[in-house]
Amino acid sequence: MNHSVGAALELRQYGKGIGLYLAGVALFAANDALGKWMVADYSVMQLMLIRSVGAGVLFLGFAVFRGAKLSLPGRWHLHLLRILLLAGDSFSFYFGTKALPLADVMTFYMSAPLIITAASALLLKEKVGKQRWSAILVGFVGVLVALQPTSAAFSPSALIALAGAASFALAMVITRTLRDTHWLPLVAWQFIGCGILGAAGSPFGWVTPSVLDFCLMALVGLIAAGCFMLITKALSLAPASLLAPFQYSAILWAGILGWIIWQDPMTTNIIIGNCIIICSGLFIIYRERRLNIDTGKPLEPIP
Repeated sequence: MNHSVGAALELRQYGKGIGLYLAGVALFAANDALGKWMVADYSVMQLMLIRSVGAGVLFLGFAVFRGAKLSLPGRWHLHLLRILLLAGDSFSFYFGTKALPLADVMTFYMSAPLIITAASALLLKEKVGKQRWSAILVGFVGVLVALQPTSAAFSPSALIALAGAASFALAMVITRTLRDTHWLPLVAWQFIGCGILGAAGSPFGWVTPSVLDFCLMALVGLIAAGCFMLITKALSLAPASLLAPFQYSAILWAGILGWIIWQDPMTTNIIIGNCIIICSGLFIIYRERRLNIDTGKPLEPIP
């Protein structure tokens, strides 16, 4: 296979990875809004437990109908660290939304692309040039313009949200490292970890949910599982530093959902901020095409 054919195949593979990542981020926006709604009446631990039950239904279906195994191969230290980081991420996000406006928590989570890019360069040795760094920083400026975080973003509760963003970012880098592992056990075990943490803390402050609320909390799990399935698969197809800036698209979906569900107006700041974010993402796609996808290491076989 000559260089031009190989580059074309990698370009197609990276494009598929970007598409899956964008779809996963879109689901995250729905998951975030529904999760914030539920923790207004129930504890974070209770939500983590019941959402894991909902996700388990999806994983069980995949395991039965596709004959997939849920066992994790080797490198247990990385798998365990990933599970702990994502359990911490879930707790931090939902805990943050109890005390802070959703926009403030999302602002902190939009720092994740910066952390992912830095960690990818340092730990995965992915090539990250100044143009990509510039595009990521421009995208973060667009986040600040769109969300306009309040003074509450500087409260002690915000530190927990920021810690959650860091946990999520590091977990995504580890996911890229474990790309030879099938996505199903990777995602299933992270929800098992969240469920165990939720089960340990749920007895304290347990509120018996109505049938509707139980179903809604289980739905949070189904949506979240779908998010991580798409993102985990995307990270097996493309470098983490390439995908990271596309997390900014969550702001666009949050604005659309807010307008549809709560009739929140699409303000000028939201429109301008999203335009900045979209332009930064398009610039990265353009540059990758121009460079003939000369980033990162050669791709390993896709699990």
